[in-house]
Amino acid sequence: MTSTNIPRKAATFDLVHIAGPAGTLECLKLESAWSETVGIALVAHPNPTEGGTFNNKVVHTLAKTLSRLGYVVYCPNLRGVGKSDGVHSRGEHEPDDMAAVLAFARHENPAIIRLTLAGFSFGTLVQSRLRQRLGEHEVEGMILVGPAVSRYEFPTVPADTLVIHGEEDEVISLGAVLDWARPQQLPVLVVPGVGHFFHGRLTQLAQLIDKAWRF
Repeated sequence: MTSTNIPRKAATFDLVHIAGPAGTLECLKLESAWSETVGIALVAHPNPTEGGTFNNKVVHTLAKTLSRLGYVVYCPNLRGVGKSDGVHSRGEHEPDDMAAVLAFARHENPAIIRLTLAGFSFGTLVQSRLRQRLGEHEVEGMILVGPAVSRYEFPTVPADTLVIHGEEDEVISLGAVLDWARPQQLPVLVVPGVGHFFHGRLTQLAQLIDKAWRF
């Protein structure tokens, strides 16, 4: 952040409603913690069939960290989750929902160019598939936490993607993530002694993202 930026009062999540392809999407919005907004960030939640929503603690950690870095952050409940319309489709149509959130965010922030995509578990699939649709220079980077590479047909991702995975992940094994990353020569940041949900280590997760994403 530049010296002309001053921190705002502690930001809180606002609930907004966005027109999506399957109906209305409810979405949490968190303003930049600074007087200047440097970019837009979208955060995607984990698997809703196992309780994943925009209220997940990793989602909130990602959102608050990116807000402190100057981003305005949007965290939708994807189709069929919470009070969002539609039916869960295991990642087939959820990228359409996220594209609608992106269009809404860009309409609200027409002067903002920088865009970061972030996701946790199932949300990493959604963001990776959305990234494939966007132009080469539309996205400054992605943050994938606990990527669900063994559960879905998972795409390759750009070389500058930040991948963070727990050494003791009990949902998506570290070996599966390394097998996916190896052909891409994609680095994986492994956090020792951590399971899938980063219990007790969310502050460390925030610090890792802050360090990697601070410009």
